[in-house]
Amino acid sequence: MTDTSRTPAAAPAGRPALLGQNQYGKSENRVVRITRDGGVHHIRDLNVSVALSGDMDDVHYSGSNASVLTTDTTKNTVFAFAKKHGIDSPEQFGMALARHFVTSQESIHRARIRIEEYAWDRIESSAADDVRHSFVRAGRETRTAQVTFDGAGWEIVGGLRDLVVLNSTDSEFWGYVKDPYTTLPETRDRVLATEVTACWRYGWPGAAVGEPDWEESYRLVRGHLLAAFADTYSLSLQQTLYEMGARVVDARPEVDEIRFSLPNKHHFLVDLEPFGLENDNEVYLAADRPYGLIEATVLREGADARIPVDMTNL
Repeated sequence: MTDTSRTPAAAPAGRPALLGQNQYGKSENRVVRITRDGGVHHIRDLNVSVALSGDMDDVHYSGSNASVLTTDTTKNTVFAFAKKHGIDSPEQFGMALARHFVTSQESIHRARIRIEEYAWDRIESSAADDVRHSFVRAGRETRTAQVTFDGAGWEIVGGLRDLVVLNSTDSEFWGYVKDPYTTLPETRDRVLATEVTACWRYGWPGAAVGEPDWEESYRLVRGHLLAAFADTYSLSLQQTLYEMGARVVDARPEVDEIRFSLPNKHHFLVDLEPFGLENDNEVYLAADRPYGLIEATVLREGADARIPVDMTNL
């Protein structure tokens, strides 16, 4: 969603420099919400960043704060809304915040809420079934969401990062261009591993249509990403990326666009001959850098590409 909420105001007399797009807010508000259902507790752990834009010319040109909602206030709002509205999903929580900032302040025309969620798994114990309140931080991906609202329309982008996946076979890499600097040998059997960062844009038009089930949609999209990675006999990481995106677009009608950033986590066969040993695709060196980086967007036919390239750096 492009910010069209303002036209640059004239600069102060005698100054040719005009103020362009701008925003402000409080970043990385860590909020943990515990829901206590008797002895059974539930936890949502979020990192919330707020960015607001609108009529902010005066504060930049003259230092007048008359239109400024302080960043400390935005921080306080995050915590107050965690209590008042609960956290059913990152998308729901982000929508509540964005709607509040745009509709409660005349000077604010657009709010963008970025959220990371950190997963916790319940620790099983010998306590009774109605007493469960112990958790361990899950060693899995980080869920992400970006909610943007301009008073009239919504843009909701779900996502994840740090989803590390590996196929120990069913991957080849050969037939590529070779020049005087090419040393990489072709292979018909290799380890394919990557750390998935993906952002997907919902085609939800707003209040006129019922909201998607954000929790269910995230679970199903994640499942399709994993299934496509596992099911694809890969001749290139680019092919695997496309199959992952196409699986989501084909299976989830609420998703119009999905963008990926996939580093190729190289695994190189170790030369064991100096030790009198044969390495039959069994022992690898996992190299963390440098790495190939494959990025692309997969779209539903007729949809526009609207996820910025840098969204996968959230």
